[in-house]
Parts: sequence; structure tokens; C-alpha cells
Amino acid sequence: MFDRYLRTSGEGQALAPSGDWSPRVDISETDKAFIIKAEVPEVNKEDVSVSFENGVLSISGERKQEAEEKGKTFHRVERHYGSFCRSFSLPENVDDENIKATFKDGMLKLEIPKIEKAKPKAIEVKVE
Repeated sequence: MFDRYLRTSGEGQALAPSGDWSPRVDISETDKAFIIKAEVPEVNKEDVSVSFENGVLSISGERKQEAEEKGKTFHRVERHYGSFCRSFSLPENVDDENIKATFKDGMLKLEIPKIEKAKPKAIEVKVE
């Protein structure tokens, strides 16, 4: 169901996220808003950017690697470092002027309110 929010190429294929690594996201929907939660542990709030342009919401940033310490030897490094970017196409019924972003404990939460759709107006047809 959420595949429709992934940015796609002209052939309908999902574009691979750009960057060195890609944070995991949850996308949900309520009657009033879309909610995107992105896991960005060990990323500073100042190193995260959110933009919305032409119906595409983009989350980008960077996880910086720890400075090398003398006398410390790493035996395994599995966590990813470097830049990331995730982009999602959103439907036309979003209120891009009132997107709210919160950042707490390595979780970025975006609330994208929906615009109420215009209700169809009934037109009375008089027959003469």
C-alpha cells in the first residue's frame, strides 16, 4: 500500500535511495495527516534536513563517524556512516505549509496534515 509514496522512475520502478546509507522509515496515515517516522540514531538534529518540493518530501543528512582514538582497535564495524537521502512522493491533498517535524532520541517524526477535499456541489437542473 505504501509503495505509492515511494518516488519512482518513469517505468514505475522504485528509485534506490541515494547516499551512503538509508534510514528505515514507517509511513502511516490517519484521517487528518500522513505520519513519517525515520530512524536516525546517532545523528544530530543539526545534521538533518527536511524539504518539500513539487509533491516530493525529502529527508537528508549525515551520520558522522567517531574520531579515531589511539589505542583503540575495531574488530568489526557494521554501522553505516556518511550521508543519506530518502524521498517520498505524497498525494496532492497535503498541506505543505503546516508540516511539523520533531526529533527525539534518534527518531525524526514528520506530521503532514491533509487538506480537506472540496465537497461536490449539487446543482439543481430545472426542466422547462
